[in-house]
Amino acid sequence: MRKLKITELNRLTPEAFKESKKIPLIVVLDHVRSLNNVGSVFRTSDAFKVEAIYLCGITACPPHAEIHKTALGAEETVDWKYFKDTHDAVDNLKQQGYIVCAVEQAEGSVMLDKLLLDRDKKYAVIMGNEVKGVQQSVVDNCDMCIEIPQYGTKHSLNVSVTTGIVIWDFFKQLSD
Repeated sequence: MRKLKITELNRLTPEAFKESKKIPLIVVLDHVRSLNNVGSVFRTSDAFKVEAIYLCGITACPPHAEIHKTALGAEETVDWKYFKDTHDAVDNLKQQGYIVCAVEQAEGSVMLDKLLLDRDKKYAVIMGNEVKGVQQSVVDNCDMCIEIPQYGTKHSLNVSVTTGIVIWDFFKQLSD
């Protein structure tokens, strides 16, 4: 096997990406404090054509050198909005007809490997703060909670890793 050169990967130009069809998914970052995590979410969102990212509360916004370090320019291709209050983002999404899902360990959560999405609907996933998770008051306003099954001694994953796993599952179910 030979590794492919970057010129052989047939990557979209930023302009072509902006015009391309996205999966009906918005990622909401609820008070995510690490700029590296924010950048990583931008990069993963670019890779799987996420519609947009909503940055809420203390979550930093582009342009920022620390975000760029991990986003590698995806902060310029993926659409984003800032909301001072995550509740306002959730209200905005619901008004637009999105099914809003907190990614959180909660009573009655749906395990990601059991989640079945409707290709005719639009979704938003809320990712929480690295220490406190998604705010309980935000969870209370969501349509459902999604949980990633975990089988080891730790029962938490890094927020950018969690986001990548969730985006990949949504992409598999929602892309054409």
